[in-house]
Amino acid sequence: MPLQTSEQLAAFFNQHGVRDVECIFPDMSGYPRGKLMPAASFAAGAELRICQAIPMQAITGEYSYNPVFPDSDPDVRMVPDHHTLTLAPWASVPRAVVVHDCLELNGELCQFAPRSTLKKVLTRYAARGWRPVVAPEIEFYLTAANIDPAQALMPPAVRGGRAEVGQSAFSLNMLNELAPFWDEFRAALATLNVAADTWIHEVGPTQYEINLMHGDPVAVADQAFLFKYAAREIALKHGLNAVFMAKPIAGSAGSSMHLHQSVVDADGHNIFSQKDGSETALFGQFIAGLQTYGPEVMLMLAPNVNSYRRYVSGSQAPVNLQWGYDNRTTGLRIPASSSAARRVENRVAGADANPYLAIAASLAAGLAGIEAQLQPSPPLAGNGYDAAHGLPRSMEAALPRMQHSHWAREVFGEDFVTGYCAVKALEYDHFLNEVSAWERRFLLPQV
Repeated sequence: MPLQTSEQLAAFFNQHGVRDVECIFPDMSGYPRGKLMPAASFAAGAELRICQAIPMQAITGEYSYNPVFPDSDPDVRMVPDHHTLTLAPWASVPRAVVVHDCLELNGELCQFAPRSTLKKVLTRYAARGWRPVVAPEIEFYLTAANIDPAQALMPPAVRGGRAEVGQSAFSLNMLNELAPFWDEFRAALATLNVAADTWIHEVGPTQYEINLMHGDPVAVADQAFLFKYAAREIALKHGLNAVFMAKPIAGSAGSSMHLHQSVVDADGHNIFSQKDGSETALFGQFIAGLQTYGPEVMLMLAPNVNSYRRYVSGSQAPVNLQWGYDNRTTGLRIPASSSAARRVENRVAGADANPYLAIAASLAAGLAGIEAQLQPSPPLAGNGYDAAHGLPRSMEAALPRMQHSHWAREVFGEDFVTGYCAVKALEYDHFLNEVSAWERRFLLPQV
């Protein structure tokens, strides 16, 4: 049970010597923002406010001046979800951390906050008496410290004194490297109540994948949010960087956030399976929704310029939204499972995606297929890379798909889509102002 009363909170803080509480929420990119509050004030229920624009801060630190954002920049209230209250395992002085919702002063969920966006999608399922179940697989790199952004990221030295060269997928020896980081990180996840399942070494040098247990979409998104926060903080303590870019190292594997999704009814039965174990029509319709509407919300699954470097043929990163049974060359994979566990694995989202928005986009697209009773393409038994590249191939291509999507505006709200796309356009324009090493390498001597 969550600690909610002032007496319960005060007792918890006193027991652990907690001085302050990190009151955080995910911004558009999934980065933790918020305020530090004295523990006594938090326990007393002190009101906490922040500027409405903060959830839509660009990764460059800038703000869009699209008219959808009020010039007055009004306050929103930060309201804690006490289910998420834990100790902050990265803090040098005892602190607590708690994830917050952003509410307008009239009590409505702030339309620009990613946690609100996911909750809005879930109300559409709840109206049908359904509950989605989600499990993410999160990949990331551990690299050496990087003090010059003009230089490439490099793997750190490991036990033998050398840097790993990669191609050690599923190696237990390589998984045992950097043990001091892993020991502290595993303890941190336990403190944060992040339900991690399997841990593996991936293909890239010091690249790893950790699967989270399936559960309620908001709770799972909260865990993914705290997972990334903890990884970055604890890596820095060990002289490392935890890197969640989709393609951080040229020539090495990209990092994904595969999303396993199923839906259960009020009795807990998987709506994708008949009582005899066969597939329901809803299962195919859900897949068809992802195929139809996935490209329109690609910007929520691949939100950054770097995201699109990951979609390379033959890399086990998808290039289209074909689907198949136990087929890792397709964007939508149906894992071999029991009928009760029948699910769709969306392999499009990158590790850089905001987990709240990626889950919201994927669940909304699947539900739209059910609502319209769409029919999927035939399942693909062969190589998905032989099919056409059906995904937007750049941020520049994905942006207008979402801007002009009537469906996205109906599901996520006019203001959210307008505001989100305005900030992404700002980030893309900022990127275009940079001159890259490639341009200097090839254009400087030859044009």
